[in-house]
Amino acid sequence: MSDLSTDAYWKANVRIITICMEIWALVSFGFGIVLRPLLSGIPVGGTDLGFWFAQQGSMLTFIVLVFFYRAYMNKLDRKFGVEE
Repeated sequence: MSDLSTDAYWKANVRIITICMEIWALVSFGFGIVLRPLLSGIPVGGTDLGFWFAQQGSMLTFIVLVFFYRAYMNKLDRKFGVEE
């Protein structure tokens, strides 16, 4: 891989990592802690939405992000010719 394509590969890699971390921070910290009072009136599964995000939503979001990141990186690896 040339230096130009290496830079493009890592730029795309860091961009997707940043996006995934921002989504996870929004869901776990934002919805579970900061916005919990606003979400407390919305019932989900016998509890309120804020509590659900704090207890389960952030973990489920993390799992979804892991699978999304894996699929995205496999696609990116094929695009730049560095797949295993």
